[in-house]
Amino acid sequence: MNIQNNIEKKLLDHFEPAHLEVINESFMHNVPDGAETHFKVVLVTPKFSGERLINRHRAVNAVLKDELANEIHALALHTYTDEEWHSLYGEAPDSPRCLGGMHRQAS
Repeated sequence: MNIQNNIEKKLLDHFEPAHLEVINESFMHNVPDGAETHFKVVLVTPKFSGERLINRHRAVNAVLKDELANEIHALALHTYTDEEWHSLYGEAPDSPRCLGGMHRQAS
């Protein structure tokens, strides 16, 4: 399992997020091709409700302590509650209703 997938799995298991993005930004730094050393994480979970930013970051760092000690050189964290995420970015629009597609009967 690569480092990015390992980060995703750990954060999904621990925080049960409504939204999670783990982005490998290593290519933006002076590292070998294919490196997994610099990441950005966007994490939206109700578990952050009532928590200060520093405590959210500490919680993520605790979950990823092994990766931070061994593989990850830099980790940018963007942590939100559901309410904060929706007030900043809104909600994704609903998909349009299905008109039948391939199952539509010929007229």
